[in-house]
Amino acid sequence: MQVLMVASECAPFAKTGGLADVVGALPAALAPLGIEARVLMPAYPALFPLLPEGEEVARFDNLPGGAGRVVRVTSRGVPLLLLDMPQLFDRPAGLYIDENGTDWADNPIRFGALSRAAAWICAGAIEGYTPDVLHAHDWQAALAPVYLKMDGRDQPPSVLTIHNIAFQGLCGPEALGPLGLKGDWFHPEALEYYGQIGFLKSGLVFTDRITTVSPTYAREILTPEFGMGLEGVLQNRGAALSGLLNGIDTEAWDPAADAALPRPFEARSLKRKAENRAAVCTRMGLDPDVNGPLFCVISRLTGQKGLDALLEAVPHLVNRGAQLAVLGTGAPDLERGFVQAAEAFPGRVGTVIGYDETLAHLLQGGSDAILIPSRFEPCGLTQLYGLRYGTLPVVARTGGLADTVIDANAAALTAKAATGFVFDEVSAEGIAQVIDRVVEVYSEPRVWQTMQRAAMKQPVGWERSARGYADLYASLAP
Repeated sequence: MQVLMVASECAPFAKTGGLADVVGALPAALAPLGIEARVLMPAYPALFPLLPEGEEVARFDNLPGGAGRVVRVTSRGVPLLLLDMPQLFDRPAGLYIDENGTDWADNPIRFGALSRAAAWICAGAIEGYTPDVLHAHDWQAALAPVYLKMDGRDQPPSVLTIHNIAFQGLCGPEALGPLGLKGDWFHPEALEYYGQIGFLKSGLVFTDRITTVSPTYAREILTPEFGMGLEGVLQNRGAALSGLLNGIDTEAWDPAADAALPRPFEARSLKRKAENRAAVCTRMGLDPDVNGPLFCVISRLTGQKGLDALLEAVPHLVNRGAQLAVLGTGAPDLERGFVQAAEAFPGRVGTVIGYDETLAHLLQGGSDAILIPSRFEPCGLTQLYGLRYGTLPVVARTGGLADTVIDANAAALTAKAATGFVFDEVSAEGIAQVIDRVVEVYSEPRVWQTMQRAAMKQPVGWERSARGYADLYASLAP
């Protein structure tokens, strides 16, 4: 079976978050199941060196934004179709934002071109290649099913995966013409979303099946609290909606063979984590002689992630004898807040603003627990990395966090099944209370190590989820 995946990012080539990790890992997970998944994505500057290595397989003269071509190449085991449109994608700074942190004004055109190219590829634009299923990811690819239907095509069937419903792709109706969309479809039952074109909303209306990245999030987005204004559309499409939990690349994230760790380790050699913890302390400017738990945060610094509440709880965390290592970038006020916390509590709080993949691995390998106090979290990957590395997740009860972490309540501890700590109230007080629980369990090393081993036994790879996608594709393909 041939599946065309369409996405704006794909690890390790272009990444801003978990979307890239999923798109980068899923093709390899599907291959043993007889599914060849090829990823259509933009040719950003980081991918320019791949273009001469590939083969031009399609050329378009009238995409939104002008002419473009598609280059087929396989790199790092990922089969790619690169949409080469330098006028749209040869940009400095971020994938979606300029050097000032502002969205590129032509983002609707940029990702409209990606979706339009996908639909034409599904219609046979590449000789000898006819996908059996179109799988679009997030708002940037959500117009692909729309273009298919606009062209009068029912084949191939389409799947649209919501990775984060908070990002919806909105633009004014003046973009209808440049996007090549039907003006008479601009109404609430089709493309219109409160006077604007809604990329994600339109895709939800026209795709054949909708998935999201955890079963709990699939239920949550049907409610006003989590649906971000699209809960009505999703309720109407409820029979088409399902949640398939993400996995992680267990080869890239393997504590027994991680080159970023001074001392790789396994569940039976947990004492080796002490060397990694010492390295974390050195790197983050923390006191290596503190006896309390070392918490880490590896995250975008945003209100969605609950990090404003965590910032308020930092004095309590320090007073309980714990330490905190923060790696992330995001809202300027939160960046300043965590830098100031490190200044206020030297040796107890360390902050690195930015993203460093090697440091992220070291933090997972050397910390005792990872804090993820998200107000909403479609799936989350860092808690899965934490499980893999015996770095116990401390998570809010939402989305994929609730689906993947077994709380250290009395019953779970007795059964030796607990893998982390789950709490309900995302506030300074709620976080302080769960920190107290963590400190209490950490003071019992045998109980803590039992939890670590249970966490490291949890299946966090792609095998189960890949089977779920394979079954979904099979139910759609003729």
